[in-house]
Amino acid sequence: MAADIVIGVQNWPSAAATSNIIKTVIEENLGLEVELQNGTNPVIFEAMDKGAIDIIAEVWMPNQQNLYDTYVDGKGTVELNANSVPASQGLCAPSYVATEMGVTSVQDLTDPDKAALFDTDGDGKGNLWVGNPGDASGNVEKIKAKSYGYDQTMTTDVYDEAVAYANLDAAIKANKAWVGFCYAPHYIFAVHDLIMLEEPAYDAANWTVVQPTDDPDWLAKSSVSSAWPTAQVHVGFRKALETENPEVAAMLRNITFTADEVSAMTQAVVIDKQDPETYAKDWVAAHQDAIVGWFTN
Repeated sequence: MAADIVIGVQNWPSAAATSNIIKTVIEENLGLEVELQNGTNPVIFEAMDKGAIDIIAEVWMPNQQNLYDTYVDGKGTVELNANSVPASQGLCAPSYVATEMGVTSVQDLTDPDKAALFDTDGDGKGNLWVGNPGDASGNVEKIKAKSYGYDQTMTTDVYDEAVAYANLDAAIKANKAWVGFCYAPHYIFAVHDLIMLEEPAYDAANWTVVQPTDDPDWLAKSSVSSAWPTAQVHVGFRKALETENPEVAAMLRNITFTADEVSAMTQAVVIDKQDPETYAKDWVAAHQDAIVGWFTN
């Protein structure tokens, strides 16, 4: 028989942890069967629209603005809870990249000599990790590379976060240059001395983003030449849960995590190598007072 609730799980550590926490909370308190299904943001949103997936643990805004416009504001088939976690994002590097190598801003990446410091594949251009496959933020970073001009000196690489931050660890141990996309809350800021590369403050007038899911000519039609705005991370869910499983919908509207909790989740899953399902069960056992509030507020 099909599961009562299906949660779409994105491919980064905190999403795995929060998805399993939500799964455990629903199973232990409501007695429903919950299934986890991996997917990218566009796939999960489309599946929620069609009724195949019910919940998405982390919706980053404004990263997912195009999906919000389509499914939340447009079709009205998806809802985001109001209790968001504030987050920041941008390009980061080990602090010695600034003090010893003179790279402090995104504009420094347009300098061929400085960009060459980040060359890891021997082609003469620097390598810049911009995100996981399917990440909207990675597409924005590709747009930034074009808009600032360092697409001529840097290659924007897309691969799994676990590999990217393992490469960061290796670079730090060897005192070599590394630059890539970073977001907080995240454990890496607790275990490494990192700096965010400087760029002009966020300006909506300099922020035109078209995603590839909306237009095949997205990169040419986009331009971003300022920093990210402060992001908000929400739990999202299929609007029809309101009538199909009202207790689930009510809990999802009340669910809340702190930035410190999310950072601790990533550290537990990545650094401490805890299984996300086991971690979730322990987390739920230790946060019963908060969880009671999710069902009663």
